Amino acid sequence: MHTGYIHIPAMCMLSIVLCANAQETDSIRVVGLEGVTVSASRERGVIRRSAQPVDVAGERFLTAHFTGNLVQSLQHLPGVQSMDIGAGFAKPVIRGMGFNRISVADNGLKQEGQQWGADHGLEIDAFDVEQVVVRKGPASLLYGSDALGGAIEIVRLPPPEDNRVFGEAATLMKSVNGLLGGSLMLGVKKDGWYGRIRYSEQRFGDYRIPADTVVYLTQRQPVGGRLKNTAGVERDASLYVEHRAGRRLARYALSSAYQKTGFFPGAHGVPDLARLQDDGDSRNIELPFSTVSHLKATTRQQYATDGGATFSLDAGYQRNNREERSRFHTHYAGQPPPERDPDRELAFLLDTYSATAKVRLTALDDWEHTAGWDVQFQRNRIGGYSFLLPAYRRLTTGVFWLASFRPSHALTVSGGIRYDWGRLDITAFADPWLAAYLSGRGYTGEMAEAYRWRSYPVERRAGDVSGSLGIVWEPDGAHLFKANIGRSFRMPGANELASNGVHHGTFRHEQGDPSLASEHGWLLDLSWAFASRGIAVALSPFAGLFDHYIYLQPSGEWSVLPHAGQIYRYTGAEAVFAGAEVAFDADFLRHFHYRALWEYVYTYNRSEHVPLAFSPPATLEHTLTLKWRRFECYAGCRRLYAQRRVARNEDATGGARLWHAGVSVRLPFAEATLALHNLTNAAYFNHLSFYRKMEIPEPGRNVQLTVKFPFHILLDK
Repeated sequence: MHTGYIHIPAMCMLSIVLCANAQETDSIRVVGLEGVTVSASRERGVIRRSAQPVDVAGERFLTAHFTGNLVQSLQHLPGVQSMDIGAGFAKPVIRGMGFNRISVADNGLKQEGQQWGADHGLEIDAFDVEQVVVRKGPASLLYGSDALGGAIEIVRLPPPEDNRVFGEAATLMKSVNGLLGGSLMLGVKKDGWYGRIRYSEQRFGDYRIPADTVVYLTQRQPVGGRLKNTAGVERDASLYVEHRAGRRLARYALSSAYQKTGFFPGAHGVPDLARLQDDGDSRNIELPFSTVSHLKATTRQQYATDGGATFSLDAGYQRNNREERSRFHTHYAGQPPPERDPDRELAFLLDTYSATAKVRLTALDDWEHTAGWDVQFQRNRIGGYSFLLPAYRRLTTGVFWLASFRPSHALTVSGGIRYDWGRLDITAFADPWLAAYLSGRGYTGEMAEAYRWRSYPVERRAGDVSGSLGIVWEPDGAHLFKANIGRSFRMPGANELASNGVHHGTFRHEQGDPSLASEHGWLLDLSWAFASRGIAVALSPFAGLFDHYIYLQPSGEWSVLPHAGQIYRYTGAEAVFAGAEVAFDADFLRHFHYRALWEYVYTYNRSEHVPLAFSPPATLEHTLTLKWRRFECYAGCRRLYAQRRVARNEDATGGARLWHAGVSVRLPFAEATLALHNLTNAAYFNHLSFYRKMEIPEPGRNVQLTVKFPFHILLDK
């Protein structure tokens, strides 16, 4: 047995010991629909007061849909899609927008990694997430221009009121990739002090797919029903401490995340059938593979006055270190291997410093005001024998003001304005080996010299205004109406301006454009919700119009770089986004609950008169649940419609029906959930996944078991 596997059995043994002293966890009174559980007080107010469409995923929702990956759990919320990266990692997409248009906030500050990469997941411990607020539509007023498409806020639940020692031991197992995982948490609440520490680990092997062959660079390659070298490991550790004294609150959080996962070997270098042959070990991680470590330290200092004013300061530092490793292979004739670390193909080291200051005024009759200022500085350094993204420095800052007016109990009017300014300095990068390679291949000296400069120096400054205005009308206890219109802008990222290389993880040559302007758009959100006598209906249409939208366009051009394939070029265009989400819930026969969820996104490139690339297909999900005392079981079907509305040179994706079922039981000392995904082992493609380019279907049938052992011991006052 590998020494690394010892951690997981140790967690399982400790969980058995802990359950001997376990007590039933405290219940939190909840209201809401089966699919979206919200806590009674503040969380319900977030939904009722916000003019934007907002969903809150509470403890019960996250437990019911737990997969060990946060984004895959959230895709069961209306309007949220998951851009899966194999069986282990995923990126969030909200209403067709992802990457640098979606902000993920943890402990009050934006999570900063290499969000631009389609093969880069979130460095977030799914075991350590207690509640999530999803804001659909522009959230730029709160989080700046990078939240043009929405925001995912990871929220800490309030500490228990009584003094106690508490904790949890959890285990997770999956059949599709042999995953074994576990998490241990221990905390204490004593008077004004509250703290908790957690360690989590997941190890998984090569995952199974319902296919025997895949296609890469027009060659069909055998895989034998399992995608070789997709095994991996994830380790997470976190410490959280807060102290309350009168009107003062201080919070401190420290976390570390580490991920290592193999790359399918057919995606690097010249396709070689020998490299795909089974080596007899589905859990080893060989070259090529990627590693990422994310260190984050944050603090919040808050003070409330007697006059109804609250001052807060959030500050933090993050370091994201991502590397892709592959056996050195000579792309260009005569290219020598690096003297140090010759197998390091790509390296990105991103340091981020962030701060946000806010003041909130609530003692103004029917008015509430919030004003603030935030600033962020980033430095990205690169390394490795290949090139994809240049080094850069980025400074952004913004000031904002939000206000809400409640003239009556039934009506709330809210709005705000924000000004953002940013500066991006990109370093030039020259590749003399590529120039020599192209000259040797017969290309003109002018072309060889042009390609020698993989990145030109770019200095970009941009600033603009964002704003929104909305209303919330609740004429009675059954109906809720919302309307919100907002204007947002986004400064282009370094990848959109200056990337120029083979992105092996996504099987394409990605190329930026230094002349790209900032994105600008108007977005309109409407929603109506009805709930009465066990019936609930929610309808949320939306529309957006962009006079300049940046997207990754399949160009149809073949790259001159070796082993590169088609060029995907960042391009600006006038664009339209529109769609809707519909949810229907019904309770019947006392113990049964039925839920139907339908969502659709329409995109249109007004400049090219075609749809935008990577637009999510329509989906329809049915779930029937039986609840009886501490027992719950469910069965359902998720229908993925075919996506035929594709951009030029983009492949269409067929539809599929995915059946799932599960059963859970809550005991005084434990909670267990057995879930079955893709029961029929259907071969289907995720239109948002880059794997479909190689005709690699999504993971096959999966049986998943999750067991949690919570406990608490009350302390004397």
